[in-house]
Amino acid sequence: MWGRGGEFLRAGAKKVPSVPESLLKKRQAYAVMKAKRQKKILAIKKYRKAQRKLIYARAQAYHKEYRHMYRQEIRMARMARKAGNYYVPAEPKLAFVIRIRGTNGVSPKVRKVLQLLRLRQIFNGTFVKLNKASINMLRIVEPYIAWGYPNLKSVHELIYKRGYGKINKQRIALTDNRLIQKRLGKLGIICMEDVIHEIYTVGKNFKVVNNFLWPFKLSSPRGGMKKKTIHFVEGGDAGNREDQINRLIRRMN
Repeated sequence: MWGRGGEFLRAGAKKVPSVPESLLKKRQAYAVMKAKRQKKILAIKKYRKAQRKLIYARAQAYHKEYRHMYRQEIRMARMARKAGNYYVPAEPKLAFVIRIRGTNGVSPKVRKVLQLLRLRQIFNGTFVKLNKASINMLRIVEPYIAWGYPNLKSVHELIYKRGYGKINKQRIALTDNRLIQKRLGKLGIICMEDVIHEIYTVGKNFKVVNNFLWPFKLSSPRGGMKKKTIHFVEGGDAGNREDQINRLIRRMN
């Protein structure tokens, strides 16, 4: 039997497949890889959706907690006033410290304390947990810093607007919750709201979260400063200004 082009074909010989076997194997392998990839993408989508729901639920819970704390303070003050007494709020646990002066010609002790507070540049700011040791440190460097007790709005705005994380010793902007989850997920902190809650309430993981946050690089205050070398109570800028720190944060953020 003669085939096309004068080639002789034996009777009963197998016909050559139109697609080579190697190409068929490649196609099958590609189809398997594609199916796996699709499955992985669907799993990631499902996981992220669950995470978004969890983050939203946590944010709602924190909002309720903050509102309860705020109303509790008002209720206690009203009860005390009704009984003819004075309500003294609890001692603040959190401070925000801003460096306002350079260290030309200062003692090594002051320089070292500023380093320990992570205030290496002018207009750098950090959160500090208030206890006996930290208050003594703040007193040593009081002429070089402005500090006070931030409210929830200040903490929220600072972290959302100027929040950077220390990731592999680099200053990385916190633009994605996955960056936080990767570094602090083992502590149950998976999003920005968790970070804000841990800082504002001075939780058990405050030290780890605060060290994760890079010191805040603030702008010079709008309207300028009055006098850096004088204490706040004397009409200057240095030292403890209690809740008035929130006004300075607004001008610098």
